[in-house]
Amino acid sequence: MTNDPPRISTMAIQHRWYDLFSRGARDWLRHNAKVRDSVREQLPDLIAGADILSRPSERSVQVPVRFLEHYRFRLRDRHQEDGVGQGAGQPGDVYRRGGQPGGQGEQGGEGGSGQGEYSFVLELKVDDIVDWLWEELQLPDLKPKATDSLTDDAVTPEGWDRRGPRARLDRRRTVKEAIKRRITQTDGPSFTDDDLRFRQLARRRKPATNAVVAFVLDVSASMDPARRKLAKAFFFWASQGLRRQYGDLETVFIAHTNEAWEFSEEDFFQVSATGGTVASRGFRLVSEIFDDRYNAAQYNQYVFYASDGDNFADDRQSAEALLSKLAAEVNFFGFVETPQNRFESARSEMGRLVKSLEARDLPLASYSVHGDNDIWEAIRTFFQRQAGEAA
Repeated sequence: MTNDPPRISTMAIQHRWYDLFSRGARDWLRHNAKVRDSVREQLPDLIAGADILSRPSERSVQVPVRFLEHYRFRLRDRHQEDGVGQGAGQPGDVYRRGGQPGGQGEQGGEGGSGQGEYSFVLELKVDDIVDWLWEELQLPDLKPKATDSLTDDAVTPEGWDRRGPRARLDRRRTVKEAIKRRITQTDGPSFTDDDLRFRQLARRRKPATNAVVAFVLDVSASMDPARRKLAKAFFFWASQGLRRQYGDLETVFIAHTNEAWEFSEEDFFQVSATGGTVASRGFRLVSEIFDDRYNAAQYNQYVFYASDGDNFADDRQSAEALLSKLAAEVNFFGFVETPQNRFESARSEMGRLVKSLEARDLPLASYSVHGDNDIWEAIRTFFQRQAGEAA
């Protein structure tokens, strides 16, 4: 007779952990995961949606989601003649043929009587979608900067306790404590009060981290409405995500042709203009605003510039000098190029300039956005690169 402790199966452990949730909570978690998958599948359409960019406040989007049913036994369709048999199955055997979408009907346009697939439309706030999308991006930590108040208050997790509010119950650690106890107490209850573990929070002082992001848009005649829409969609989602990630974030919105102007955020996403392209005017205005209002000793500085890549030939030297100076002073400069086709980005004026400065190990990067599918990839490229450099 041995004194070996009883073995606890992995299935039993997982079952207990899952049963900590009520059936309603389990259904909610499963439904929430399906909604996230649906949002990711329709990401290109959601990101560049005109209603999101034009609506001033309380923005929301509609997402179709496939209807989910609980598992249940269902009688065979009376038109179904196969699907029942005996013996071992073989690869390739058909147990049930897939039904026609929309029901039983002839291929001439007649209405069907069968049961199709259900779906419903959810209206989600943009803030919720931003949270989901940015979970996969590990954004860089901002560098501490000297401010009027040298530290900020922050609530951070700090250990566990056997008592606390229900909202802070750490279910995973509670299950671990119960498993450890039951290894030695074979006849004990599944859970006891001593197994409970609650997260404890503490308020700590941390160095202040301020940041400013300048969004610069070329609105000259060569930037047609389709390319402006792509650039504005990138700016909108980048600004929303950065605000959710960083509490103390200042934003600057600048548009330029052969002159440059600063706009409010609401006006910036509606602006359009005509005229030539002098990129140095936009870079000069960014430098002036940073020098006047956001000193580099107090702010992390970021710039994102969107253009089709064209620039006035006589402005080449001025643009290179100002961009070199700006890139050497800021934390990061991202160039979003919206060319007319995939061959222009390799030989555009601004594209060559950014590539040459990037070769000098300056903190620059560029990405060509040709359509809605490229917007999120541009955001992913810029911020994952920043996260890698910060690490």
